[in-house]
Amino acid sequence: MRRQRGPFIHGNAQLAARPGETITRSQTLLFAASVGIIVTNLFAPQTLVGLIGPSLGAAEWESGFVSMATLLGYAAGLFFLVPLSDLVENRVLVLRMLCAAALAAAIASLAPSEASLLAVLFVLGAACSCIQVLVPLAASMAPPGQDGRVIGDVMSGLMIGILLSRPLASLVADAVGWRAFYALNATALALLAILLGLTLPRRRPLAQASYAALIASLLDLLRQEPVLRRRAFTASLVMAAFSVFWTAVALRLAAPPFELSQKGIALFALVGAGGAAVTPIFGRAGDRGWTRPATIFCHLGVVAALGLAAWAGTTTSGSWLPLMLMGVSAVLLDIGVTGDQTLGRRAVNLLQPKARGRLNGLFVGIFFIGGAVGSLLAGIAWAWGGWNAVCAAGAVFGVAALVVDWVG
Repeated sequence: MRRQRGPFIHGNAQLAARPGETITRSQTLLFAASVGIIVTNLFAPQTLVGLIGPSLGAAEWESGFVSMATLLGYAAGLFFLVPLSDLVENRVLVLRMLCAAALAAAIASLAPSEASLLAVLFVLGAACSCIQVLVPLAASMAPPGQDGRVIGDVMSGLMIGILLSRPLASLVADAVGWRAFYALNATALALLAILLGLTLPRRRPLAQASYAALIASLLDLLRQEPVLRRRAFTASLVMAAFSVFWTAVALRLAAPPFELSQKGIALFALVGAGGAAVTPIFGRAGDRGWTRPATIFCHLGVVAALGLAAWAGTTTSGSWLPLMLMGVSAVLLDIGVTGDQTLGRRAVNLLQPKARGRLNGLFVGIFFIGGAVGSLLAGIAWAWGGWNAVCAAGAVFGVAALVVDWVG
């Protein structure tokens, strides 16, 4: 009996690590679309604070809490919910989190006060962390040696969702109000839960520890894996540069000589979506063993983008050229950020199959901390030295990432 149990358990472990079916092109597109839809909830509030605060009677200084609540909830989900993907069957976990997100978005559309809205947005952000269950699930279905390609394809959907969330939210709210935006999101999340319930394969995790032990193991994983520490750190640096730029660029575009309206700024944000188109290229570069040169290229791109943005933003000419160059800098910046994150996710997903959920939670949680720092510094830099100070702050983060590349 004991001799028979060994192969039986080993076979189940292999099945748990990689689902029986190999991911198809249509499934890859579904994963990409899913994470793109879900992630809109995280960044859309940044363009809605000017509408939500006054409608709920909030003071002007309290408006920023709206965008903060969702991101804080997401960070909490990364550290306390995503580790469950190493303990709970992944399909069930994703569906439950999606249902919670749909319910939270529906309640948000009816929130009577700022306090109630902040509470439900925190829950919405936490439930949206199911993104970080879907990404490693897709990677586990990839054919051997093609993890980077699959991650890159799924990440393109994620980054398109991030980049389109701001203009989409702004345009919907401008047409039918911010409450309608959350009502539409609730509907989209509910339909997505139904679709994924019909199509997602089952993936049983390999870990057999308790939930408390999994949470305690996060610090152990951080200590044990130098690749995780390095990739998460550089990802946090480039995400800080990304947040510095996108937090302050609307202020610059509203000022002379650009003087764009809210709709014009929303359309400018669409330009950045072009950067996500190259995400699969970086995944394939990682599969071919070009991770280090591709990473350095991404970080050089971040520094170059912010230098170009600084030059374009200092012009006093009313011609179309400075605006076009500002758009080019946005695309170049987004290419650098998405490329770095794609290469980082690939490297992290290859470390420990048993700990994929926790590794992804740590990786994304750390780079979201970088994003929060960048958002904070953007306002300070703008008030202190205007657009040049903003671009300089972002460039410092890019240079720091290059230093890490050199040392590493």
